[in-house]
Amino acid sequence: MQHSTLMNLKVLLPFRIFAEKSGVSRIVAETRTGSFGLLPHRLDCVSALAPGILIYENEAEGEAYIAVEEGVLVKTGLDVLVSVRNATAGKDLGQLREAVERDFQRVNEREQSVRSVMIKLESGFIHRLAELHHG
Repeated sequence: MQHSTLMNLKVLLPFRIFAEKSGVSRIVAETRTGSFGLLPHRLDCVSALAPGILIYENEAEGEAYIAVEEGVLVKTGLDVLVSVRNATAGKDLGQLREAVERDFQRVNEREQSVRSVMIKLESGFIHRLAELHHG
């Protein structure tokens, strides 16, 4: 295969580049509605990613896996940009799947508890504000 017909994959985290891969022949990503594949000549697209396993294949590594948190995938020409909040690379698919479930679920639970505390604070503030207004 010619390199001019292969994709470039870049995985971005909020504060750094997690991975840059060239010569990628295929990518499989997960969305809320299921997984989908990308080949070099697929039309450009934008897709919201669900927490899961991103699979890519290139000559240097063969099939490789990256566990990703939710984010966005953008394909423009032969460039595929994946922007996610967190990512973990690994060769063992089972261990990566466990990492997704354990680590990424923990983050979601922590965010939900922070949200519920914020809601309580906001509703308490609004309640006190209403008391001051009526008092």
